[in-house]
Amino acid sequence: MPDANLRPDEPHGESVGRVAKESVTAQGWVEFDRLVAQRSVLESPWSNRGTPALEYCPQFDLLEDLLEVPIRLGLKTTTGMPAKAVDVWIAHELRRTGFHADEVWPRASTPRVLPREVALLRDFDGMRTVSKQLFDRIDRGLVGRGVTGADAKILGKAYEKQVDVVIAQWSRGPELMISTKRMDSSFGNNALNRIEESYGDAKNLRGRHPLAATGFLFVLRSTAFDTQRDTALRLMDLLAKLAQEPDAYDATSVIVVEWTDPASGAVVASELGEGESLDIEVKLRHDLIPDELRPDRFLAAMVRAVLDRTPINLHEEVRRRLGQEVPGDEGTTGAFDLEPEPVD
Repeated sequence: MPDANLRPDEPHGESVGRVAKESVTAQGWVEFDRLVAQRSVLESPWSNRGTPALEYCPQFDLLEDLLEVPIRLGLKTTTGMPAKAVDVWIAHELRRTGFHADEVWPRASTPRVLPREVALLRDFDGMRTVSKQLFDRIDRGLVGRGVTGADAKILGKAYEKQVDVVIAQWSRGPELMISTKRMDSSFGNNALNRIEESYGDAKNLRGRHPLAATGFLFVLRSTAFDTQRDTALRLMDLLAKLAQEPDAYDATSVIVVEWTDPASGAVVASELGEGESLDIEVKLRHDLIPDELRPDRFLAAMVRAVLDRTPINLHEEVRRRLGQEVPGDEGTTGAFDLEPEPVD
């Protein structure tokens, strides 16, 4: 019997290679989900650290673990999985702040994009039998066509843009949009081009969604400071300036990652070859990041931007974790949160 995954119009060798790569990519998602499932989102990520001002405390160790997954599985940057590791981490951090699990994309399970209002059907009284059958199909990726998706695509002023991390509801539209880029090599040729692209993307998204919190996070390998230091410094400067215009980004950030040999602790400078996997440890180089681009400040700025642009009776759990007072213990969070009528 022919393999259903093989395409009749595709050469056999290419089909086998594609299926094998898709299998490894799926394994990467399994690892991402396993790592995230081990972490709680019930405790507030805010801390005063002995001072009156609250500071955001990210789970950086989780990010390091997520970043190691694609390298151990031999998934190069071109597969998109190294960048997805960062998206998964940011989404997890947003859930830690109190945002609803189904309004933050990518979700912590498949499908990665599922409107929160559709997800509410899962536990509706009076239609549990119907919803169970429906979500059996949704959770296996058998429902698409605009209902679910692997990536979030948002129409800007001029063109549709895939956005890596999103908070959205039907009644409000996108409230938060974060784009991420990652670069492990070819810094001199491509790094500054990515900044130019991000500038245009910010203008495009802002043009249609001026109240949405909009951010940009760049992941850079530490070898850039060894081989292309001038380019790395210029990149930092441009990233900081992207957040200085009112119609661009609310906040920008950079994460610098270093690959090290787990046995010797030595820095690994080599690149990942096609199909090659490496046993390495990923460490974050906070010392190479300017204060204004720190990821903890970035996450705090994005969360505060969402709250500043919505009424106090919305995102109540996020406000509570931030220490803000909300009107009443049982406030509503929008029209779609009303108790549904039973359906026969």
